[in-house]
Amino acid sequence: MTNKSLIDAPPGKLLRFGLRLPIWLFRVHLDWMLGDRFLMLTHTGRKSGMSRQTVIEVVKHDKATDTYYVVSGWGKKADWYQNIRKSPHVTIHVRGHKFQAIAEFVGLEKAVEVLQSYAREHPVAFSELSGLFLGERMKPDSDAPLRIATKMPMVAFHHEQN
Repeated sequence: MTNKSLIDAPPGKLLRFGLRLPIWLFRVHLDWMLGDRFLMLTHTGRKSGMSRQTVIEVVKHDKATDTYYVVSGWGKKADWYQNIRKSPHVTIHVRGHKFQAIAEFVGLEKAVEVLQSYAREHPVAFSELSGLFLGERMKPDSDAPLRIATKMPMVAFHHEQN
């Protein structure tokens, strides 16, 4: 039996407030408490042209290429996702470091591979997040990575070359 999922509706006021709290950790330089599991994304509003910020969980950090992979919990409807589709040049703040990056929209095959790795490395978080966003707690060894990648698009952030 499937429960109600967050991906089907925008967050309410209370949830939105809770989701925005980590931004303040970054702003007061306490982001070290989040380690490298979260990054703050600064992007440009597609309608307003103003600078916007959101904190997103890192699904994978490829240290060899210094690429950060994230998924959009609210799918293609998320404001930050729509904003970076229009303007993929962003600023990333993670572990006390800030750098210019470019967003790359990851294909389904690569997204599934990254999510399988995340599920193996963080099985409890994987189960909880799938329950929260998709309404069903999924096991890492199921078809969950494919189902999640289909509903929650993945983005990779690469250092921008000057």
